[in-house]
Amino acid sequence: MRTRRTDDREVAGAGHETASVERGLLATPRASSTRVATTCALVLLVSALLWTACSNTTGPAERPTRADLIPADAVKVTPETDVFVPVLQSAGWADPVPMPGPINTAGGEDSPFIAPDGSVFLFWWTPDVSIPAEEQVGDGGTGIWYTDGGAGARAWDEPTFVDLNSGLLPSLEGCPTLDGTTLWFCSVRSGNYGLIDAWLADYAGPGVWTNRRNAGQTLNETYDIGEWHVLDGGSEIVFGSDRADGYGDMDLWSTWHNEGEWSVPENLGPNVNDAGHQSRPFVTSDGEELWFTGTSRLGYHGPAVFRSLKQGVSWGPAEEIVSNYAAEPTVDDDGNLYFVHHFMDADEEMIEADIYVCYRR
Repeated sequence: MRTRRTDDREVAGAGHETASVERGLLATPRASSTRVATTCALVLLVSALLWTACSNTTGPAERPTRADLIPADAVKVTPETDVFVPVLQSAGWADPVPMPGPINTAGGEDSPFIAPDGSVFLFWWTPDVSIPAEEQVGDGGTGIWYTDGGAGARAWDEPTFVDLNSGLLPSLEGCPTLDGTTLWFCSVRSGNYGLIDAWLADYAGPGVWTNRRNAGQTLNETYDIGEWHVLDGGSEIVFGSDRADGYGDMDLWSTWHNEGEWSVPENLGPNVNDAGHQSRPFVTSDGEELWFTGTSRLGYHGPAVFRSLKQGVSWGPAEEIVSNYAAEPTVDDDGNLYFVHHFMDADEEMIEADIYVCYRR
């Protein structure tokens, strides 16, 4: 089995190298040593999936709550005890605060996605960011979670697990993107072209996701897309990749779906991409703002959140909006910015991660 790029994916904790966290699975932009470690973790993960499939003869148990799964000695970091407080670089938003409601825990919240009207919120979660991916297999909680009720009052309901595998073989999912009623997600499962593939599922009512299918060989093998954002009913995908002819370690690219085929990816250009690391894109519903994660260009620690505005048919110069271990932006139609903040100790080892929000002024 070929190995895939793992520094731009988030599935079941793969990439939880605590020394460097750019997310994705809380993955890292730092190169070779962590890529090797993550690849090894994914190989072990696949082995663990196979072992779980063979050993699970009693059927699925009742799913535990997130509180049940968090270790008793887990540390819940607060803004008051945060070593690297997220720093807002723009006057257009209020200062970052933890997302209200029952979203954040002492586990790792990551990979957020909010619907344009602010009514639905998806995120990835694991109870303990320090454990390797293969140990998350079958823990009953690592994966995609869903909550609604946030529009207007921002009164989010208790999150529920998004079950995307009702078959006999186990799987692990992450990086959710909702395009209308179609959920795009990445997954380690049987039927993949690589270790981690893009998949789709259709919403069929509360807690029910049907018609799960692989996004196809072109995206998953030929283009080997990293984490993505889907636009216009699936007609365009913006994604991160370290493919040839880029500007840096990882760039943002775009591909269009036309007459049943995906076009050859086009680089988003030097206004967005530089010699560093750009990934985890999000495009607002009006198509006018591109948000993404990148290496801080202002000298702050860890990844930062950037925004680029549409200028004609291209993207304008990127502006750093939030610094200090800020990543994976998602924005509702009111302009409220949600992102992942990684809590690190003084040695820059990860403790946990929460979803933060900057409300539009």
